[in-house]
Amino acid sequence: MPYDSAATRARLLDAAYHEFSERGLAGARVDRIAAAASANKQAIYAYFGSKDNLFDAVLSDRLSVLADTAPYTPDDLPGYAGALFDALNANPDLLRLTRWRGLERDDATPGEIDSHLEKAVALRTALGLPDDRTAIDVLEVVVAISTAWTGVPEGLRAVGGEDPVERQAAHRAVVIAAVGAICQSLGGSGTPADTAQ
Repeated sequence: MPYDSAATRARLLDAAYHEFSERGLAGARVDRIAAAASANKQAIYAYFGSKDNLFDAVLSDRLSVLADTAPYTPDDLPGYAGALFDALNANPDLLRLTRWRGLERDDATPGEIDSHLEKAVALRTALGLPDDRTAIDVLEVVVAISTAWTGVPEGLRAVGGEDPVERQAAHRAVVIAAVGAICQSLGGSGTPADTAQ
């Protein structure tokens, strides 16, 4: 059977995603990644150059998947917040991966900066914000609100004895309402398109 370079690279990215999500960059081991991907450890260095570069590739790959799952909608920021909430709660490993990155690195990649600036420009236009700095701040607050549920301890999630699915849905509704209130306070539309979801 001929060697499939693209398949090997995809398996390495998948195995690395699980390893980095579970153990972070410092705790991850290339031996485990290679074994889980049924690949040679040298393939990691051939495709990615280093463990750090592999981490960056995994993060970029998974954030692209997230962008497809929860498309950015600056003209419906509450709807985007709800979609982001859904996507991250359906895939907590991705949020764990980004938290590891925040703990182990304090830099932003050029791709991240470009992506955030592009989103900020669109948000500035949609909400009539004064500048990109304000738009980035609003965007980061919306992301923080959308991701907060995953950090709520289980005991606090269970307060009131609600069914966990109903409790999560109630929190999602608060996320959408909070982002709507932010938009209204900034002069934009606070009426989400997907409040029923």
